[in-house]
Amino acid sequence: MLELQDYLKITSRLQTEFNDPTLILEETLNLLEWPRLCQHLSTFAATKLGAIAARSLRIPENRAESWHLLTQTKEAYQLEMQLEGGLPFGGIRDIGALLDRAEIGGILPGDALLDVATTLYGARRLRRSIDNTELEVPVLKDWVSQLRTYPEIEQEIHRCIDDRAKVADRASPELESIRHQIKQVRDRIYRTLNRLMQRQASALQEPLITTRGDRFVVPVKAPQKDKIPGIVHDSSATGMTLYVEPNSIVNDNNQLRTLQRREQAAEEAVLRALTERVAEVKPDLERLLAIVTTLDLATARARYGLWLEANPPRFTEAGENTTLRQLRHPLLVWQHKHEDGREVVPIDVTMSPQIRVVTITGPNTGGKTVTLKTLGLAMLMAKVGMFVPAREPVELPWFSQVLADIGDEQSIEQNLSTFSGHVRRISRILDAVSEENQTLVLLDEVGAGTDPSEGSALAISLLQYLSDRVQLTVATTHFGELKALKYQDERFENASVEFDDASLSPTYRLLWGIPGRSNALSIARRLGLASAVVDAAQQSVTSGTSVDVNETIAQLEAQRRRQETQADEASRIVAQAERLNQEISEKAEQLRQREEQLKLEQERAIRESIEAAKGEIAKVIRRLQQGTPTAQDAQKATAAIDRLAERNLPSRRETPKPKPGFRPKTGDRVRIPRLGQTAEVLNEPDKDGELVVRFGLMKMTVSLADVESLSGEKPDLPQPKPKATPTVTQKTAPIVRTSKNTLDLRGNRIHEAEQTLENAIAEAVPIGGALWIIHGKGTGKLRDGVHEFLSRSPHIDRFELAAQSDGGAGVTVAYLK
Repeated sequence: MLELQDYLKITSRLQTEFNDPTLILEETLNLLEWPRLCQHLSTFAATKLGAIAARSLRIPENRAESWHLLTQTKEAYQLEMQLEGGLPFGGIRDIGALLDRAEIGGILPGDALLDVATTLYGARRLRRSIDNTELEVPVLKDWVSQLRTYPEIEQEIHRCIDDRAKVADRASPELESIRHQIKQVRDRIYRTLNRLMQRQASALQEPLITTRGDRFVVPVKAPQKDKIPGIVHDSSATGMTLYVEPNSIVNDNNQLRTLQRREQAAEEAVLRALTERVAEVKPDLERLLAIVTTLDLATARARYGLWLEANPPRFTEAGENTTLRQLRHPLLVWQHKHEDGREVVPIDVTMSPQIRVVTITGPNTGGKTVTLKTLGLAMLMAKVGMFVPAREPVELPWFSQVLADIGDEQSIEQNLSTFSGHVRRISRILDAVSEENQTLVLLDEVGAGTDPSEGSALAISLLQYLSDRVQLTVATTHFGELKALKYQDERFENASVEFDDASLSPTYRLLWGIPGRSNALSIARRLGLASAVVDAAQQSVTSGTSVDVNETIAQLEAQRRRQETQADEASRIVAQAERLNQEISEKAEQLRQREEQLKLEQERAIRESIEAAKGEIAKVIRRLQQGTPTAQDAQKATAAIDRLAERNLPSRRETPKPKPGFRPKTGDRVRIPRLGQTAEVLNEPDKDGELVVRFGLMKMTVSLADVESLSGEKPDLPQPKPKATPTVTQKTAPIVRTSKNTLDLRGNRIHEAEQTLENAIAEAVPIGGALWIIHGKGTGKLRDGVHEFLSRSPHIDRFELAAQSDGGAGVTVAYLK
């Protein structure tokens, strides 16, 4: 039996554990399912060390450390987006245990030494990738600058250990010599045994050379063992086969065993030397592992944030709002993407800095508890340097502690009821509240599990107590009395989870400023509770005063939905206006830059013209100065200067006509110079070049020649069909079309047709006559290209479309000079 003193000791120890502030912190992490999130994060790590670190994330104790971790994540995110395949962590192994073994004098085997070498190489390649980037990543570059990768140790390991993790012959001259002798002895044994098996084939069970106890033997039939004298090392299960070491190889086997022991000693000497070199730099290698793990963990956070479509948070200062728009629960996102879960409904959290307590009400299964967990995980993710799954901007305060009472701590073994379990956990929360007043407290169903009136009074008192001592408390409840706290204290705020009256199901949206309805009767009816029971309950509720409150809340919810719809429409219009304004600004900037460029080009051309004119005038003056000027010389000089003026002065130049190329389209604005009007085009020009325009209330049909664009461009007028150029020809012998003077260009592009046509003309020039060129009708582009080429060719006298019997408009006849 326990003595009283022992009982008091046990009770004191239990009380100490109960009051341990770290206990509630660990409970909070488990209640928020933080270990599960860390497990998800570990799947994005590239190394075993990074995965281990991700599964056991340490929560920072100060704001500066959180900021430093967040900076690491941002820089790793930049590298992930720029580098193809991301940062390289290949080859890096967990060699911590190997380093401890080397430090105490153990000999590392070949595969362990290869792990050390590949880790050194992987760390050096990782450092090179970060050093060579042009991105601004000062924190990561500072980390890798501390890496010491010892390439000389890596090279020595690869020189001494081959790819099979065996000590190579080149590791030492002694080892190479011993292995050469072993090969010679083994070859001698094989030759001796092969000769023996040829002579005594009938005495052997089978022609086989094998080993027993590292000594070479042959399988001999038991009845004929005397034919091969030697040492019996083993026998078969039936006893019919004896494994005999013939006397002729005993000395060679002995010598082989001796050489093998020397080989083993030489290998151990090589491994010991390499192990000692690794042990000498153990502190640097441990530092290397820590840095690589830090980089891998930062990269895992960046990859997880990218996968979550999350954004980097900003820790707010005192007096700033908390903004978390479209915040999603990260574990539900994982469930949706990997386990075919339902679509995640995001919530919006916007709080002014004076808010200290938020009371969330609403129906059961409406998402109140999920909202608490989402907020808690968002704050913890930001603290450890992770991105938060919400839309930008992500602005939230830094909390020194996140404490939660979520779920039921009922226990038969500990004789705890639901209410008792909540009270014990809340007591641990109050004991753990820090003096810095930077704590986030999450309470689920505060005051539940006891008499409603007493539970409501206790909940009100608790929330008022916390409002004076912690930075923010978020509590869920069904007590209507808590909804009124907002109107008594400006530090309190109401929120609710939305319930769809039409479908009788929750929407999981979080509404701010409006208290929620429990909708217990609606939910009970939807879940199949007997109608008589629900109707009777409805009669009891109707007789109370809560009906008016619920109707008021329902009207407020409907009004809020209408306002949200209008706000969404206004946001869409504003976004569209901003986009149009951006486009107009960009076009205006492009026009301004183009105008400046044209001005510069014009100024440069004018300066060049002035310089050229000065040079010409100087030449004229020198000619006049070389002799006695006469009136004729003066007249020539004046004429020369006039020519310079005509060539260089803009006022003397002929105003260029607007370039054609404008094609009016329906809806365009055009100018009609002869009427002095600007009109709108109602339809595109027809084949005769006429179009219908409208200015004011008047419509009229005008010709293309009567209009121009607002910038002065003239439209292309319809071109008449090409006619044969009238030429005066001498009477010559009739030209006959044959396969040799017919060229088919159909299917060719214009530049291909020109090359083919040039070759054909070159071949036909000595012969003379004509070429029949088949280009087809089609769009006419190939025909126009052929005609343009023929008009430039010095070997063509004239050309015309062929007669209708020869192809008409699809064939051109070119006559050679």
